[in-house]
Amino acid sequence: MGALSVDLSGQTAVITGSTSGIGAALAEGLARNGANIVLNGLGDADEIESLRAKIAADHGVTCLYHPANMLKPDEIADLIAYAHRETGRLDILVNNAGIQHVSPIEDFPLEKWDAIIAINLTSAFHATRAAIPVMKAQGRGRIVNIASAHALRASPFKSAYVAAKHGVYGLTKTVALEVAEHNITANIINPGYVKTPLVENQIADTAKARGISEDEVVRDVMLAAQPTKKFVTYNELIGALLYLVSDDGANVNGNAITVDGGWTAK
Repeated sequence: MGALSVDLSGQTAVITGSTSGIGAALAEGLARNGANIVLNGLGDADEIESLRAKIAADHGVTCLYHPANMLKPDEIADLIAYAHRETGRLDILVNNAGIQHVSPIEDFPLEKWDAIIAINLTSAFHATRAAIPVMKAQGRGRIVNIASAHALRASPFKSAYVAAKHGVYGLTKTVALEVAEHNITANIINPGYVKTPLVENQIADTAKARGISEDEVVRDVMLAAQPTKKFVTYNELIGALLYLVSDDGANVNGNAITVDGGWTAK
């Protein structure tokens, strides 16, 4: 458990892509500090219900789930409307949903490009568009977009992902300027490599494929770009998020907190 704490009692947070990995950790971190949570994402129905119930029971908050498909604008708008209708508020929006595909650009499948841009970038636009009127009426709101070090740096074979994450940064800055006089902020968190379950599952396979140790996979392959040679932890991302949604972060607007072990310092 991280040491940073913020009183979010009575606030409502919507986190897209929050049924596993980074999104689930961020949801738990906000709930731990008193926020009511609306989860969203894909996965096994029983596992999602177990996560929802656990967050509610562990932290004594309301925790709901909405199955909005991030490819469908009307469902994204309904997610925001549902959160407001069921809890009476919408204080925090975390746009976290994302997918990845790696391919040379001349071979990049057109349907993968469209899906990555839609889920990683356009869904954040639709959710933000729906949330801002609610936040303006309340007189306060916090929008935090989870991007990547790839919002600042490129890597080969990730054209759609890099383009989408750069776009998220531009969207964030534009929104920040538009809402600055309404006590609403829009900021971005750029994680480096995080040891999610998906990444953990890749370590042994990569070691076998390359004929090297798992430690070498982590240090020399996965974390080659990160000078610390350490994965970013969930608690480090939660700490950044809590600062941005707190009153102490009220004058941080249109900016990025980059948690990447020094990757983008190069």
